[in-house]
Amino acid sequence: MKTSRLPFRAILVLSWRNLWRNHRRTAIMLAAISVGVWAMMFMTALMRGMVDDMLNQGIRNLPGHIQIHHPHYRDDPSVVNSMDTPRGNLLDTLNSTSTKYWTTRIKVPAVIASERDTRGINLFGIEPETDTLISGIGEQIIEGRFLQGNDDRGLVLGAKLLERLETRLGKRVVIMTQDPDNNIAERGFRIVGIYRAKMPNLEEFNVYAARDTLQELLNIENRISEIIIADEDFRDIENLYRKIKQATPPRLETKAWYELDSYLKYMLNMMDGFVLVWVIIIFLALSFGLVNTLVMAVFERIREIGLIQALGMRPSMIVYQILLESLLLLLIGLGIGNLLAIATVKPLESGLDISVVAEGMAMMGASSMLYPSLTLFDMLLANTVVIILGLLTSILPAWRASQLDPIRAINST
Repeated sequence: MKTSRLPFRAILVLSWRNLWRNHRRTAIMLAAISVGVWAMMFMTALMRGMVDDMLNQGIRNLPGHIQIHHPHYRDDPSVVNSMDTPRGNLLDTLNSTSTKYWTTRIKVPAVIASERDTRGINLFGIEPETDTLISGIGEQIIEGRFLQGNDDRGLVLGAKLLERLETRLGKRVVIMTQDPDNNIAERGFRIVGIYRAKMPNLEEFNVYAARDTLQELLNIENRISEIIIADEDFRDIENLYRKIKQATPPRLETKAWYELDSYLKYMLNMMDGFVLVWVIIIFLALSFGLVNTLVMAVFERIREIGLIQALGMRPSMIVYQILLESLLLLLIGLGIGNLLAIATVKPLESGLDISVVAEGMAMMGASSMLYPSLTLFDMLLANTVVIILGLLTSILPAWRASQLDPIRAINST
């Protein structure tokens, strides 16, 4: 007898009908797959949101996605290793529409002295209007005001440093540092603003003054320590990075955020690896239920499988049919799980208040507001892994069905 080759549509109809022969079992398995898919996507969105927040905070503290320095500045961050303000092709590139935000900074080690104490600090000379768009320092002011213009004569301190110095808003402090000739440069500043950083340790060391005022103090007119560039998304800066690097004079050094801080790069890679491991672990637990469902379906249909074998259906077509049933089950479960994930995560993307664990989150460099992020990449990864693992775990019951002896199967009770 010539073996029959059923068309795909006939196999699809048989698979769909077999799937719903036992409504209760199928519904339970669909519920398990749907809840499992929803759980791994929901937890992935929470973890992605937390890691993205930590990365954004870290990049803000660098700050920026791309930085330009004197080639020796990162090894020796002194005023000697400064550079000219941007001009020519570099300035045109920075002002082009492809560059979202950019600013210049001066950064030097210094000493701050109040009436009661003296501390070592990092002294920043910033352009207030553009710097706060990148670093967010202007949004962290809790008392007083932020710097107003590049020639502001005030000083902005962190709350913890203010406490250490035993001084207060409106009081005068003395700043001491070195100019390029290694002479002591000092000046009295009035404290005009106090900021509260999301990472408390920064409050003790970072002090902000206006850029032009600091240039005057250090006698370095039109000289800066670094140029900082930021884009919309820290994951998608390669095109901008390439343009900036090409426009930067060869005597200067251009670095992206993942080159400036390898820890942040490893954290991003770790998160991508975690998503894959998390999805695999969750579905491995679900796979036992899937295998059990398919095996039970095979046992219930032994006589039917024996009959269609006797009528000439190839064992390979039986495997094909069982795998198609599994695929249909997975696709329905994934559809429900994806809809549940979207319905529960999207309303939370505006922010989830976790201030009850704010101290612990601050220690990890994250804020007390969590912004879950359900990315297309994570959804595609989860769906792909679930389908691949689901089909792999379905091979065993499908193979067992194809190996049944037709005569014994027909005569089974």
